[in-house]
Amino acid sequence: MTTRVKWVEDRVFIGTSGSGHGVVMEAKGPGQGSIGPSPMEMLLLGMGGCTTFDVVHILGRMREDVTDCEVAIDGVRADEDPKVYTKIHAHFKVSGRNLKEKKVAQAIEMSAEKYCSASIMLGATAEITHDFELIDVE
Repeated sequence: MTTRVKWVEDRVFIGTSGSGHGVVMEAKGPGQGSIGPSPMEMLLLGMGGCTTFDVVHILGRMREDVTDCEVAIDGVRADEDPKVYTKIHAHFKVSGRNLKEKKVAQAIEMSAEKYCSASIMLGATAEITHDFELIDVE
């Protein structure tokens, strides 16, 4: 897997994935505007994409009728350099028909402990917690 990041100006960079997809990132300073996520926000976005994919995929294999899934992630960083994430909390909202709470909990645990490479890597420096809510769709 490869990526490229090119400095544009000031604190603005364009990242390009090996598959050709691009993203604008901005290393924000105090009081600065924003034209893209910061590199540290990108880490949380990557974790969110990784774990949400896992949860939807696992629940599908469990034959659960999932209609929507989203995760809100809050991260706390260290005060001193390197300002790594020290705490991360993921709150899942899983929607579907007759979802079984036990299976949703199991899917989230499997992602966190076995499948989500991003959260497992971030877990080397951060305490990662999660919870979820089920939304029944008629």
